[in-house]
Amino acid sequence: MNPLTQIVRATRPIYRNLSTSATRSSAAKPIPTTGLCFELNDEQKALQDLARKFTREEIIPVAAQYDKSGEYPWPIIKKAWEVGLMNGHVPEHCGGIGNFGVFDECIVADEFAFGCSGICTAIGSSGLGQTPVIIAGNKEQQKKYLGRLIEEPLVAAYGVTEPGAGSDVAGIKTRAEKKGDEWILNGQKMWITNGGVANWYFVLARTNPDPKCPASKAFTGFIVEREWPGVVPGRKEQNMGQRASDTRGITFEDVRIPKENVLIGEGAGFKIAMGAFDKTRPPVAAGATGLAARALHEATKYSLERKTFGVPIAQHQAVAFMLADMAIGVESARLAWQKAAWMVDHGQKNTVMASVAKAYASEVANKAATDAVQVFGGNGFNTEYPVEKLMRDAKIYQIYEGTSQIQRLIISRELLIAAKQSA
Repeated sequence: MNPLTQIVRATRPIYRNLSTSATRSSAAKPIPTTGLCFELNDEQKALQDLARKFTREEIIPVAAQYDKSGEYPWPIIKKAWEVGLMNGHVPEHCGGIGNFGVFDECIVADEFAFGCSGICTAIGSSGLGQTPVIIAGNKEQQKKYLGRLIEEPLVAAYGVTEPGAGSDVAGIKTRAEKKGDEWILNGQKMWITNGGVANWYFVLARTNPDPKCPASKAFTGFIVEREWPGVVPGRKEQNMGQRASDTRGITFEDVRIPKENVLIGEGAGFKIAMGAFDKTRPPVAAGATGLAARALHEATKYSLERKTFGVPIAQHQAVAFMLADMAIGVESARLAWQKAAWMVDHGQKNTVMASVAKAYASEVANKAATDAVQVFGGNGFNTEYPVEKLMRDAKIYQIYEGTSQIQRLIISRELLIAAKQSA
């Protein structure tokens, strides 16, 4: 085998080799005792094939267009809804199929982000908004709000971040005051994905005014409808990357929320908001992995076409080793999200692994995108080539759904707790 053939085989798109086993439900199930298996089951293979086909036919051809225009990709949202690539986790009693586990969501996110992580985020953020209702809503709340998403192509949003409170969730200033059978909501959220297009939001607000009240009791989670009086989305933010995603601030001015829209009860909001991340961080990690896989794919293809000193640049060790490092990162990041998703689907606490996957995959995405630009040289710095978009899109993975620093804080805290317990 000649050196060029070895390089091509070693650096071909790793995304074609997704592998692991997982359940079709997020409900706790017995842990398999037959040993490790790195093979998708038939249903997961079919899901992967559908998501991959959809990405190649519907997302990739228009990704650059949406990046330039900044428009929300409603046509793609509607098509994804029609073919069943959205809302697969919605329970059957709400009209959904209810057979998507977190692992299944990750399969789709990995494929979608290969095409465009901005479009992937636009679709995936609806799942983030839905998750608090799935894990904490009663059947009436679920049927009313999740059922809407089955009846027509609508999206939800997750409203926690504020101008002065991002990673520091306990610093939230938005308040809700109880008056009779209603709550009056006032405050401002910021950087809310799907903020201007969502049909409804999950909103976290302080309901205990005592500053000494612990976060675990000070906040309440609400379902807030976009069309209610006093809900005012701001202008669409012009972000560096993932421009197809709709990101806005939202102001709440004396919004009246019926008591029926409280999740679980007063003071339970912080636990709900944080609990959602165990299910939503693995798909974010999968999206970062998909972007890294695209960077590897584009860099490999270009390195075989571009020649210097009479040979394709792939034959130069300096380039070949960059491709190899990208492949190592993609494969490792994929294994990380697979384990994090597998754990939560099997009823295991995955908080640490979800943070590991999210932090690691986001860094892999950024390094892979940066290295892809380097492989392209001057062309990589130009908007006519695909890798500059990847580099812009990648950065947000180190920021949203908890910064890389917050993930390390979570991991280190859990590590130290475990060490003290075993001492």
